[in-house]
Amino acid sequence: MLLQRMLLLAGCALAGTAAAANADQWRVPVAVEKLDNGLTVVVSEDHSAPVVGISVVYHVGMRLEPRNRTGFAHLFEHLMFQGTPQARKGVFDSVITGGGGRNNGSTRADFTNYIETAPVSALEPMLWLEADRMRTLDFNPETLKNQQDVVKEEIRNNVQNQPYGGFMWIDIGQHAFSKWENNHDGYGSFKDLENASLDDVRGFHRDFYGPNNAVLSIAGDVTPEQGFALARRYFGDIPARPTPPRPDYREGLNTKEIRLQQSDALAQVPALAVGWKMPDRGSRDQAPMAVLGALLAEGEASRLHQGLVKGRQLALNVESLYGLTSAWEYDGPTLFVVFAMYKPDHDADAVLSGIEAEIARVATEGVDAATLARVKTQLLAQWYDGLEMFLDRADALAKLQTLWGDAGVVNQIPGWIETVSAADVQRAARTYLTTANRTVIDRKPAAMLAPAEQK
Repeated sequence: MLLQRMLLLAGCALAGTAAAANADQWRVPVAVEKLDNGLTVVVSEDHSAPVVGISVVYHVGMRLEPRNRTGFAHLFEHLMFQGTPQARKGVFDSVITGGGGRNNGSTRADFTNYIETAPVSALEPMLWLEADRMRTLDFNPETLKNQQDVVKEEIRNNVQNQPYGGFMWIDIGQHAFSKWENNHDGYGSFKDLENASLDDVRGFHRDFYGPNNAVLSIAGDVTPEQGFALARRYFGDIPARPTPPRPDYREGLNTKEIRLQQSDALAQVPALAVGWKMPDRGSRDQAPMAVLGALLAEGEASRLHQGLVKGRQLALNVESLYGLTSAWEYDGPTLFVVFAMYKPDHDADAVLSGIEAEIARVATEGVDAATLARVKTQLLAQWYDGLEMFLDRADALAKLQTLWGDAGVVNQIPGWIETVSAADVQRAARTYLTTANRTVIDRKPAAMLAPAEQK
């Protein structure tokens, strides 16, 4: 069998900008091999503990789910845990937890990931289980109906019966983006979920869950040679399957502010969500935007917390998010969102003015060297902390390989952060955090609105 083996090293550039690594900088071991059937295998060898983490990432998520089937990618994630002809429902969980491990999965705009961690003695059973459900599932109407109900109950618990209802990551995208792939509700409507058929399930598995649309990552107490051999043993005979062509879901920055007000029957205080379209993945502004986001809204030392919560005491909190992922894990249009609950005796305009003032301050004055160094150190610490556990490392490597086509980006990101200058941060603020590029939702408790204002 002809195999293409690559040991990925640092050295690639982000949009042509080279970043030299410090001699004492920790480097994540990364080895990659692509099997004949198209499965990409990533191994990160680390013998510090007799444990392994596994991640299987499929390059499909909410953005590519079928039209009129909103929420289907998430529903399918649930179905992946419901058994196969070889390993019936319950076997997957019992084998992994019985071996001292744990497992999970999640669905995002550009990928769906399945993760496990356990003592290294459970590595082969976990790989067998992952390969088994890559081959096929137990397609039956009872399981589909059960999981449709489970997902609907999850929506009730996490959205419909929660104050603010995820408006800062569901609703805001529906208004900020223009293309269906980007602006539909990935959690799904009940009607679309109920209309999903077994043919939909079989077709989705066939089209998107083949080995050539997946990355298998193993981190921990295993050598690259061992990991690649096990991948060949358990996954090598799974045939590649054609994947549908991807639609063009690219969008430019917005050119006119989008602003609306919503009513919330469960909220006690009003809240504001402000979202700006992010730079494209891989652009020269991605790292500066990550630094700018942390400067503005990451932690109590951030500009917005100091200015709005502690200083002017307009807001009760300030949080930020990048869609449902991070500043590094997206492959299509996404948003940088600031979310703040504010005091009922103030209004959205006052809070928005405070946000604008802090952004303008960065855009005109820049950021001093000490503050810039603190923020970059904060981001670097978060990045390395997120790679310490083998499960998180395997997952990060699988996502980077899927989205960037290069798991070695794991060793590039610290350099990209370190080389961000004050001028870069200013440029990001002036380019992306503009009034024309922003979408604003003012979410008010229903009791604060007159009946005619409630929506």
